[in-house]
Formats: sequence, structure tokens, C-alpha cells
Amino acid sequence: MLEQILEYNKQFVEKQEYKTFETSKFPNKKCVILTCMDTRLIELLPASMNLKNGDAKIVKSAGAVVSTPFGGIMRSLIVAIYELGADEVFVIGHHDCGMSSINPESVKKKFVERGITEDTIHTLENAGINLDDWLRGFDNVTDSVQQSVDQIRNHPLVPNIPVHGLVIDPATGKLDVVDRDEKAVTSSK
Repeated sequence: MLEQILEYNKQFVEKQEYKTFETSKFPNKKCVILTCMDTRLIELLPASMNLKNGDAKIVKSAGAVVSTPFGGIMRSLIVAIYELGADEVFVIGHHDCGMSSINPESVKKKFVERGITEDTIHTLENAGINLDDWLRGFDNVTDSVQQSVDQIRNHPLVPNIPVHGLVIDPATGKLDVVDRDEKAVTSSK
């Protein structure tokens, strides 16, 4: 696949097709979105929110989950806020998410099938890494979105800005509000 990508990219650059995507690194609508890496959301999510190229910073993770307060996801959100001018955060999960049905034991079996040794898995587990917890998803997307919203909103390095939670239908693009931050309601009056 790499060769196909590189060949396409060569033509893309030669034809200057990138010009239609030119924008700055700063989000026009001053927002950052944490959402899932699900392929159904790549074009649907921005279209359902009337977002164009350059309007928002979009951070993706499996399940739109903030799993640790000082991991890569929180760092990305904090950089978007402080360095790139985002002043509103949206956490957007989706129905039919793969993280809602992930089975840690099944994933560990797939590790072995793809060449990770049992010794490596045991070494990680004996070093205090609980792979079952690390791989565990969630039972309810609404609860998961709320947990991520709460973790962002209560983070000691996140300023007093609106943090909203939503769930999108990956078939229709319909957005349901899980948590509408009242800071946004009062600041827009």
C-alpha cells in the first residue's frame, strides 16, 4: 500500500491539489475535538458539525477515551488550548463503537497470533502492567463520554473553558448531547 500512497502523493503534489487545503495551524473556530478513530467518522463528523478544513483541531483515540490524566491525549488537548488557541472542547463518542465490545483476552490471543510471544506478555504483566485494564473498553458510550468530559474539565492544567460531551450516530451523523457545559451558554449571552 505504501507504494500506491507515494505514487498518488507524487501526482497530488505535482498537480498542486494541496492548494484547496491551505490553512493555518490555528483552528478557525477555536475548538478542539476528541473523538474516536473509527473510519466512519473521518468525513461524517466534520460534515455533521459544519466544520471545514482548518476549523478545528481533531484528536483521535480508540473510543474517544481519556484514559490517563497525563498521557498523550491530554497533552494534545492542552497543546491545542494553550498553543493553538482552542477555547472550547468537544468530546464526541459514537454508537456502535468497537471499544464497547473489546475483549482483552481476545486481543491478547491476537498478539500471539501476530508474533508477540507469551513471554513478552508475561513480562509486561509481571512488571505491573495490567493488560486487561489497559485494553478494557466501556459498556456504555454515554458514560464513557461523561467520564472523559469530567477528566478534562477537572484537570489541573485545563483552564475554565467549556468542555462538552456528545455522541454521534455513525450512520446518520445525528449528534446527541451528553453534557452541555453551562460556561458556553452563559458566555454566548
